[in-house]
Amino acid sequence: MAISGGWAEALKGEFRKPYYKELYQTVLSEYNSRVIYPPSADIFNAFAYTPLENVKAVILGQDPYHEEGQANGLCFSVHRGIRIPPSLVNIYKELHDDLGYEIPSSGDLTHWAEQGVLLLNTVLTVRAHQANSHKGIGWETFTDAAIEVLARQSRPMVFILWGSQARKKREMITNPEHFVIESAHPSPFSAYSGFFGSRPFSRCNAYLQSKGIEPVDWEIR
Repeated sequence: MAISGGWAEALKGEFRKPYYKELYQTVLSEYNSRVIYPPSADIFNAFAYTPLENVKAVILGQDPYHEEGQANGLCFSVHRGIRIPPSLVNIYKELHDDLGYEIPSSGDLTHWAEQGVLLLNTVLTVRAHQANSHKGIGWETFTDAAIEVLARQSRPMVFILWGSQARKKREMITNPEHFVIESAHPSPFSAYSGFFGSRPFSRCNAYLQSKGIEPVDWEIR
């Protein structure tokens, strides 16, 4: 498990803290004794695909998908060829309604990440078939530190917060240059309670363009 570049410099203090050392040992033990997702090499893919200096938008998820072959280290994303999970199905429906794009056949969101959309889960690992099984082992402290790093950036940035867990991070985002988009979660249990019709993709791009920043190409091909 390693983070490099601007993220490594910004988060170096976390790696020396007691909680992180305990987290590291816990995660290492879990990978050695159980089936854990994503593969260990993919844990920090959100940081690898979206360097700190490139972040223009942030989407926060909860924890990785917990079935075989799904999790790839980017929130809501799955590998090509894997059946698209229900929440991502709804994200794609909203993308279609918002921007008119055809609903993709692939659930791989790497294209977004490579353009500066940080796809960050607040918990970065999970036991197979056990959602939220790594909640409370220390990842939340680490990813809160990453969100605080972003919140300190002076440049314009968009935070897209879906659902109650992500929306709890709203109080951390106080810079007036940062635009926050909040709504219900895209899960089938809540998507009709405010996610559908929230138009996060066009609103994000409108804000970026108003600040002279290249908009995100949200189309998945």
